[in-house]
Amino acid sequence: MQQSIKTVKVREIEIGRPKFTLIAGPCMFESMELCRTVAGHMQDVCNRLGINYIFKASFDKANRTSADSFRGIGLEVGMAGIAAIKKEFDLPATTDVHEVCQVGEIADVVDLLQIPAFLCRQTDLLKACALTGLPVNIKKGQFLAPWDTKNIVRKMEAFGCEQVLLTERGTSFGYNTLVVDMSGLPIMRSYGYPIVFDATHSVQQPGGAGTASGGNREAIPYLARAAMAVGIDAMFMEVHPEPEKGLSDSASMFPLAEVEPLLKQLLAIRSVIQI
Repeated sequence: MQQSIKTVKVREIEIGRPKFTLIAGPCMFESMELCRTVAGHMQDVCNRLGINYIFKASFDKANRTSADSFRGIGLEVGMAGIAAIKKEFDLPATTDVHEVCQVGEIADVVDLLQIPAFLCRQTDLLKACALTGLPVNIKKGQFLAPWDTKNIVRKMEAFGCEQVLLTERGTSFGYNTLVVDMSGLPIMRSYGYPIVFDATHSVQQPGGAGTASGGNREAIPYLARAAMAVGIDAMFMEVHPEPEKGLSDSASMFPLAEVEPLLKQLLAIRSVIQI
């Protein structure tokens, strides 16, 4: 993991430098009250621990299991909410981009664009995001091998974007199950860009609850510690004060009150490895 990589700058944060970065927030922008609670708590924790923090929330969950599932508050309201959180807490922020037509409006608000895993090879979407000049975090599709991400990186470079993050979030393993190949992390990082580990989506059980995705929340700390031991540049987590009441990914979000103890463990592991 000691190969040279480019640094990705998200506002004043430089991912790929020694200081660790956490991208975290609720799965969905459920309300201003929720996002204020999460952003304030996470900012305080990260400041105490010396961790860079980027706020995350989604305005739309376009890939819901059921047509009856709540998708979100919509683009206009969602962007206004994220802008308000950014201003109130002076934080960089990110959110998912699903369609080319959304890119411009989202890029006017956030500091980092995020490509959902199922859309990681959508050329027009990647190009539109690249042309904004913003850094882009691309989640590796559950259907891809680690070495397949090299083609994604080369696409982005062809579009003039060298501010790329690659995120591991698990690989499909049979039905309703994901597995994480930790040996894939250094392979992805070898393409020259910082690597993010998504500790919460990696424990999902896609469609495992019938009309919704299930998850194994108890496995989050184990996978997070393993990924840190391998060597990563940032961690992605969806967190919530009461995960079981979340309107999306309730089975795989991590309890807000348990984040700080886990981060302390992760920093202890990071202190004894070199990346």
